[in-house]
Amino acid sequence: MILKRLPALLVAPLLLGGCVTAEYIGDNIVSSVGLTEEAPRSYTSSEVSEAMRLGVVVSDEPLAARAGASVLTSHGSAVDAVSTMFFTLAATYPVAAGLGAGGICLVRDTSGRVTEFNFLTRAPARGGAYAVPGGVKAFAEMQRLHGALPWQRVVAPGEAYAATGFPISQALSARLAAAQNIIRLDAGLSAQFLDESGQPRAVASEVRNPALGLTLGQIRMSGADGFYKGDVGARIEAYSAAQGGAITLDELAAVTPQQSAARNRNVGGLSIHMPGARTGAGVFTNSLFDNLSAQRGTGEAGIAAAVRQSLASFGVASLPRDLGSTGFAAVDVNGQVASCAITLNGPFGSGRTAAGTGVVLAASPSSQAGLASAFLTPLIATGGDRTLIGVAGAGGPNGTAAAVHALLEVTRGRALGKRGDLRTTGAAPFDTVNAVSCNSDACVALSDPGAQGLGASSDAVAASVTQ
Repeated sequence: MILKRLPALLVAPLLLGGCVTAEYIGDNIVSSVGLTEEAPRSYTSSEVSEAMRLGVVVSDEPLAARAGASVLTSHGSAVDAVSTMFFTLAATYPVAAGLGAGGICLVRDTSGRVTEFNFLTRAPARGGAYAVPGGVKAFAEMQRLHGALPWQRVVAPGEAYAATGFPISQALSARLAAAQNIIRLDAGLSAQFLDESGQPRAVASEVRNPALGLTLGQIRMSGADGFYKGDVGARIEAYSAAQGGAITLDELAAVTPQQSAARNRNVGGLSIHMPGARTGAGVFTNSLFDNLSAQRGTGEAGIAAAVRQSLASFGVASLPRDLGSTGFAAVDVNGQVASCAITLNGPFGSGRTAAGTGVVLAASPSSQAGLASAFLTPLIATGGDRTLIGVAGAGGPNGTAAAVHALLEVTRGRALGKRGDLRTTGAAPFDTVNAVSCNSDACVALSDPGAQGLGASSDAVAASVTQ
């Protein structure tokens, strides 16, 4: 029985006011995942490059995507690119990403081996509202093992955006509007994202977070120790203690991402890699594949029934509208693939910024949005004809369903080669699916058609720099 295999935080049903019920999700899964044959009315940016000659990236937030593509232009690896996007998102998309976040990444190296890096947030030993963050240590370890550029190069873009400022993107603006009541409760978030009238700042408004810039500077110079130890770690501990959060320096110093071989299953000629069974994300994704296999048909009705069955297995009565998650992926010229999905366990996580650090602390996984980690869906698929696909679903069951659906469409002979081949979740920007795909003809980066993300190629970034 699936419930027995789930982490404890995933078992308890959520009975929250203002939430989207599981029944609603199931009844509307066909339209919300965009499974009908009708193409979406509009698409966000996508870039195509010659296969295996130019790298491509994709993210929910355009500035992060461009930063990742710039790293590929500098001969960085796919892991360099996703690491750069992580640190950039900490500045440009803190509603769903940040140094306080946790998540899961899959990395396919040039030998073809796929490794899962599990760095999900965890509750402090003494409880409290804030999570012990795993992201900084995980990306440092991934970049050490699979990066091609100096560490400083991948941290610097996020540091620069935080310190000197950046324009609010349409992607961020949409989520600021939905989370404005949370923003008002934190002095740091209010100062950054609300105008003089107390309303969210408009698209293209310049904002910055100097304290976060200093923290990123410490990480750039001292690696993960610049975050988990020293002044930054002490400030997080002090703020947590003052607010009843109970994060300790010892717990920060002890953070260690878990590495293991990704789970693999072969479907219709594709070798699909996904998170393993020790995470709720792995259990939910595998359950969705299992339930789809049990359906007589794999069309709209089959997907809808499979999602309802998987949600029922989790005992979920309702879900928050925004679980504070995001996904991003990259493919480089050597065939390395990295796909990541991360979460703060709610929009802006706990809704609190650790004083003096600029770091938005994730909510404890035992909080109302603790189910967020179950719907992190990084996937990597390989097949004949030099097929390499990295898909990142995040935010909720619709993100997972859209990611699984994309790969099932490939097994049925529908290539992810143009914008209309990737269907929106229907719940964007809170649930999203993003993909990068290469075959013998071309590489393509596809952002969720219903969101405001960006797919970017390294040649496009290089051209913009030289113009």
